[in-house]
Amino acid sequence: MTETHATTTPGAPVFPPGRYGRRRDPGRRRPWLTGALLAVVLAFSGLVTFRLYQQYGDPTYDAQVITYTDITDTQVVVEFQVTVPPGGSAVCLLRARDVAGAEVSREEVTVTAPGDQRSITTRHRLATSAEPFIGEVVRCWPPA
Repeated sequence: MTETHATTTPGAPVFPPGRYGRRRDPGRRRPWLTGALLAVVLAFSGLVTFRLYQQYGDPTYDAQVITYTDITDTQVVVEFQVTVPPGGSAVCLLRARDVAGAEVSREEVTVTAPGDQRSITTRHRLATSAEPFIGEVVRCWPPA
């Protein structure tokens, strides 16, 4: 059996006055505060993006592995292509890893574009300390 009071209306609950604090007005909002916070967050994320692009995203020195061949117990030959400024050069970090992912060789290689070319395709033999599984170009950067 449910209990029904004759003094309360169905719908909104009735609270005793002063017992639960002051009720907020439903129309009081601060849209300018939300806009200001959104602008600050966007500016900060734009600054972080710009700094990370400056540090890691230099498309001038872009490298791609074409193939890795001649895999033996002590070597791997990596053929790769590097994009540099016209007639420029780059230093590229090559490495070889074994099946478990451990690094078995690492070497810095300097490549130079002949004439005014922007693209260099070269092959380099990496001597390894164990049987390699893959040869890769980690990254390239301008020479010092």
